[in-house]
Amino acid sequence: MDNRSGKTGEAYVADWLEQRGCRILCRNYHSRFGEIDIIAQDGGYLLFVEVKTRGGHCLGVPQEAVTASKQRKLVLTAAQYLSEHDFGLQPRFDVATVRTDKAGQAVSAEYFENAFDAENRFV
Repeated sequence: MDNRSGKTGEAYVADWLEQRGCRILCRNYHSRFGEIDIIAQDGGYLLFVEVKTRGGHCLGVPQEAVTASKQRKLVLTAAQYLSEHDFGLQPRFDVATVRTDKAGQAVSAEYFENAFDAENRFV
């Protein structure tokens, strides 16, 4: 996957979240531990969203790329964000997968709420 398709997927998911009433707080938040693609507010939840984008020709399921190691990095990065911002919201880790066509346009997406918890267990 090139960086353009990753940005395409992230933009697609950010738009999708906004259409559902979420407020995007930050995109591509970086810490020394890693990056979180999208941070958004959904009612009483603070969403930490990992977006995986793949072309239609790729084998496998995009969410398989959210390994235990990646989950740990997301949790540590989220903890850093929370230490800098006090929203008083319940954190939640979501995963979005986006498929693109040959032209690099997003054609489908799946969204997994509460995909794993802070102990890196898929729920």
